[in-house]
Amino acid sequence: MTQPQGEPQFVRSDWSAFGGTGILRFSYEAMATTFEVIILHEDARYAEQAAWAAFDKLGRLEQDLSRYIENSDISRINNLTAGQSIRVSLETFECLQLSRRINAETNGAFDVTIGFLLSCWRNPDKTLRIPSKEELKIARQRTGMDLLKLDESQYTVELLRDKVQIDLGGIGKGYAIDKMAELLRDWSIDVALIHGGYSTALGIGSPRGTKGWPVTLSNPRNLKQTLAGLCLESQALSGSGLQKGRHIIDPRTAQPVEGRYAAWACAGDAATADALSTAFMVMSPDEVRQYCSRHKNVLAMLILQEDAKKKQKERILHFGKWKKSSLR
Repeated sequence: MTQPQGEPQFVRSDWSAFGGTGILRFSYEAMATTFEVIILHEDARYAEQAAWAAFDKLGRLEQDLSRYIENSDISRINNLTAGQSIRVSLETFECLQLSRRINAETNGAFDVTIGFLLSCWRNPDKTLRIPSKEELKIARQRTGMDLLKLDESQYTVELLRDKVQIDLGGIGKGYAIDKMAELLRDWSIDVALIHGGYSTALGIGSPRGTKGWPVTLSNPRNLKQTLAGLCLESQALSGSGLQKGRHIIDPRTAQPVEGRYAAWACAGDAATADALSTAFMVMSPDEVRQYCSRHKNVLAMLILQEDAKKKQKERILHFGKWKKSSLR
C-alpha cells in the first residue's frame, strides 16, 4: 500500500511480531487517503466480510461529511443563508456536536467553521496568500461555533450568519474510524486496528500476549527517527503536522501559526484524538499542558521549531502521563 501524496505519516507500526498468524489486512480509498482495517481473527472470510461492511459505512459517511461532495450534508449546510435550516443525518449531527464540545474544551482552538477563513489565506493550490484587513474582518465574522444552531430534537442545523463554511477535515476521519469500530464490534470483531492514512489510528482489544496494538510516532522531518511507542487498547492516536509550503491558521487569531512542526494526541476515541491533534497545533504549550491536566486520559506531544537563541533545531515536549518506557 502506498501513502497518498501530501499526507504526512505520523502513526506507523510493524505487526510482524505476531508472526502473521490470523492477521488480516484490508484497505480502502476514501477521504483523500487510504484507510486500513487490520483484524486478528481465525475466520478469514468472516473477517473480510466485516471489514467491507466497515468500509461501506466509511463510504456512506464520506457522502455526508465531505465538503467536496456536491450534495453532502456539509455542502448543503455551507449553501444555507442566515436563518435557513436543514435536517442532516444522525452521524453528521453527532459529528457537529462533538466538534462543538471540543471547540468549547479548547477555547476555540478547534473550530470546524474555519472554512471561510482558510479560503482567505490560501491560494487554490493551498499555498499562502496574504489577505487584506477587510477580508480578515469579514472572515472572522463568519467563523465561530456560535454561528451554528443545532436542534437535537429534529437533527437540524441552522446558520445564524450568511456564508459560514464548515470543514470537518480536522475530525471527520477520526469520527469515521470510530463508527467503523462500532460496526466491527457489532460483528463481534474484538481485536482489530483501524487507521486512516497512518495519521489517525484506533486499537480495538489487544492481540494475545500484548498490552495493545503497538504503534510508533516518527519525526515527520526524519521518518527514520522514532520518538515514542504506544500500545493502543481501546485508545486512539492522531498526528497533525506542518508541511513545507503550507500554513495552519489559528481560528482564534485568524493568523498563521508559527513555531511548530507537529502535534500528536492520544485519547479514548479517534474523533477526539483527531480534533485534539489539530487543536494542539495552534495551542501554546501551556494551553496543551492545562488541557491534559484537566483530561487525565489524554496524552500530547509537540515538536516546536528551532529556538535561535538557544541554538536548538527543534524541541520535543510531552504532556500527560506518558510511561517512561514509551519515550525514545
